[in-house]
Amino acid sequence: VQLQASGGGVVQAGDSLRLSCSASGRTFTNWNMGWFRQIPGKEREQVATITWNWGTTSYSDSVKGRFTISRDKVRNTIDLQMNSLEPEDTAVYYCAAQRGGARQFAYWGQGTLVTVSS
Repeated sequence: VQLQASGGGVVQAGDSLRLSCSASGRTFTNWNMGWFRQIPGKEREQVATITWNWGTTSYSDSVKGRFTISRDKVRNTIDLQMNSLEPEDTAVYYCAAQRGGARQFAYWGQGTLVTVSS
């Protein structure tokens, strides 16, 4: 499984940004896909997840109502639309994949940096 994240950058508070993750290497039926983020010196935080089959989503409280995760089963991409960005959203964002029935996300992309200035 290969995951390639892109779309990070520097924006101002209140702006929007869209991250995209290209997934390849197998079919992802029954898998879960997710976006995580990590601030240096802090633990990695799960931001949003989506089931490949049905598109069922979940969000952390810190991004609920501002971020939207989606997946395209034809292009094999997982996007994270981030609106109303806040300086606290500054982090390295990673896309990840979890095989159906697995206990954790075992496959990770390389990360893309999002910097939100105040």
